[in-house]
Amino acid sequence: MSEQLEPGLIRISDDVVSTIAGLAALETPGVAAMSGGISEGLAKRLSGKNVQKGVSVEVGQVEAAIDLRVIVNYGSKIQEVCRHLQENVREAVENMTGLTVVEVNVKVEGVAFKEEELALEDPQRVK
Repeated sequence: MSEQLEPGLIRISDDVVSTIAGLAALETPGVAAMSGGISEGLAKRLSGKNVQKGVSVEVGQVEAAIDLRVIVNYGSKIQEVCRHLQENVREAVENMTGLTVVEVNVKVEGVAFKEEELALEDPQRVK
């Protein structure tokens, strides 16, 4: 009886999975930004500089679970945006890492308004 030895172990960092999930989320139509949580200011949440912000992952040897906190665009159908978001993130992570994504949980923490609409509503507003 012979044993085949594996050439080594492949471990994908939580940060790598977070980055992939964050980029896929931001590419989803209707998603304005990732939310870092209510304790962070609105300006920080909308800056979009840190794609891992608003993403929590648990990565095992063959599976991953992902939690997303997002801000959606005003006027978007939230249910549809979230379904597309789940599909996009699952597909991106599975294709790039080979991990099986067992769940993608989405929490909508805000609604983003376009600056042009706000300016039209209140032209006296200081910018």
